[in-house]
Amino acid sequence: MTRDVLGAVQALAGPVQINLKPQEVSWSVPLDEDEEHATYDPTHVATYFAAATRAALVLAAFRAPYRGRSTPVNAWWGTFDLATSLYSGQPADPPRDDYISRSAGDVEQIEIGWWPGDERYDRAAFFAFAHPTRPGYAGATLTPPARWEPRLEEYILDWDDVRRLPDPHAAALEFARSAFLHACTACGWDPELAVLSEPLPPPVD
Repeated sequence: MTRDVLGAVQALAGPVQINLKPQEVSWSVPLDEDEEHATYDPTHVATYFAAATRAALVLAAFRAPYRGRSTPVNAWWGTFDLATSLYSGQPADPPRDDYISRSAGDVEQIEIGWWPGDERYDRAAFFAFAHPTRPGYAGATLTPPARWEPRLEEYILDWDDVRRLPDPHAAALEFARSAFLHACTACGWDPELAVLSEPLPPPVD
């Protein structure tokens, strides 16, 4: 497939230089030489898109009332996760020195997302983390009950647990807001930013 795409691009535009090294995955075989990761299971794809669509609606509803700087609900190809980041407006030191971290991690942010699982965590889940973290950030009690995963340095709410609740959309949205409000407090964000995340405007004095 990669070779077909590259051939089509070159036929239209002439010689091009594209970095074929995989990013955000554990293997390093160049994309145009990789014959191992080339399966396509329509059932798996349909299951993923059905779950991802529901998760995207939750993340969009969570982001909608925030009047500070934020990202759209982004889809990341490395682990096929969806996420939105809300920013405080303050700078921060990047967590690592790689290109992506230097470019995306140089400001304070709280990220809420969902992903189908990967080699580090083998099942679908909503997640939440703050950058940079502060003492007291880990170990909070969120609603609905989520858990802190030390290996990932994230709060995790399993997708299967969400699906079993009476109103999965409302429960996942409650998790996102709970995680954001906790992070605002633990990481010392301006309290006004927490207010901006509320789905209803503040009362008029």
